[in-house]
Formats: sequence, structure tokens, C-alpha cells
Amino acid sequence: MSKAKAITPTSFSFVDNERTYTCTREGLRGVQDDPWWWFSVSSDDRHRYAPFRAEVGDTEASVRPRVVAYYEDLLARRAAPPEPRWRGRGNQGSGPKPAAAPAKPE
Repeated sequence: MSKAKAITPTSFSFVDNERTYTCTREGLRGVQDDPWWWFSVSSDDRHRYAPFRAEVGDTEASVRPRVVAYYEDLLARRAAPPEPRWRGRGNQGSGPKPAAAPAKPE
């Protein structure tokens, strides 16, 4: 008796939280020997995402939660306030510089 080998789908769609996810397994820039999971979402028609490589043994059931988790995290990061970034040059210090001491007469 032989074990059934997990067949990795090349594409599938599913609905989660009123969003339709369409997933395809394909290579980056047409390189087929390095497949990634690409997906698009019905509520985001601007982008396709390739968050992780396709692995041997991937199934629709194993890929779906990873895709949803990635997209939910992406939405949370988009909604979060931006992190402050320091844009100054050199060490500007945090307060005013002390006044220079008056010159002593000779």
C-alpha cells in the first residue's frame, strides 16, 4: 500500500472575511524552478503579492491560513501611524547650545 502524495495545486481561490483571495503558484519573473505563492485580493485591485516560496507538500489547506495572516498583517501595518524617522544631519543635540563666554580683555 502506497501513501498518497500531496499534490500541490497551481491555483485556487477562496473567500475569507468577505474577501476573495486568488492564489497561484508561479516563479518570479518567469523562473519556474523557484516557485512562489502569488495572490491577489478582491478588495485590493492594485497589487499582487508573493509573500513566501512554494514548498514541497503545500496544499490549499496549508497555504490559505498563511495568505490570510500575511494580508491581515499588511492591513494592520497600513492602518498604523507611521513610525517617526529622524531626518536631521549630524548630531544636532536636543537643546539650545550654551552662549559663548565673553572674551577677556588683555
